[in-house]
Amino acid sequence: MKTVLLCGGFGTRIRDVADDIPKPLIKVGQMPILWHLIGYYASFGCTDFVLCLGYKSETIVNFFKDQDGEVKSLGKQTELASINKFSGLINNIECSVTMADTGLEAMTGARLRKVKPLVGNETFMLSYGDGLSDVDIKKLVEHHRSSKKLLTVTGVRPPSRFGELQVDEKNNVIGFNEKPQASGGRISGGFFVCEPDVFNYLENREDLVFEKEPIQSIVRDKKMDMYAHDEFWQCMDTYRDWELLNQMFASGKAPWVR
Repeated sequence: MKTVLLCGGFGTRIRDVADDIPKPLIKVGQMPILWHLIGYYASFGCTDFVLCLGYKSETIVNFFKDQDGEVKSLGKQTELASINKFSGLINNIECSVTMADTGLEAMTGARLRKVKPLVGNETFMLSYGDGLSDVDIKKLVEHHRSSKKLLTVTGVRPPSRFGELQVDEKNNVIGFNEKPQASGGRISGGFFVCEPDVFNYLENREDLVFEKEPIQSIVRDKKMDMYAHDEFWQCMDTYRDWELLNQMFASGKAPWVR
């Protein structure tokens, strides 16, 4: 089963960490967050990836050229400006990573539509190149297959923006958690599983946002399901997010490391 990762955005909200590389190349520890994400999927046996590139796409290709493996250029294909393929070890697991330049201005729905020829007519996974989790990929896929839906999204409880106070009956503070998981409603954490008919919902538009019209239409057709995940999930949108992920990794307590 292939895994498609959306890696083409401008990452404007995290420019205070790095403004000369795309967000998926920003490092957590010594390696980019993208490397951690691919390694996590690979630890579940998912080793075939398609990266939807855009902003500074060449820097991601060059990163893989510097790794222990081989990068081959596959030229151009219809709407894809370039295609490069990496074959080699990621976290000591043999992986195949196809890097498709889907254009600078394309939105998420347009990027996904353009890689349809690389995905083929099979169930595939989809996520973003800037978020980490300890979601059980095997159980996620099993849930998707049992639901018989077109699209499954991992529903997570986002970390709270504010510190959580624990107090006794006299308002003495007895506990403080800086970034607890919120106890309210869930949000999309990415980590989708998709049937190939998802492509039928993708119009031929550069400004097509997957999370808007396509998903809204799938919901109206009652073809979307949620896999609930209550444990770790963290995106990397801001400097503080980046700092938190690095602190977790440096402490040896990174939930996504298997």
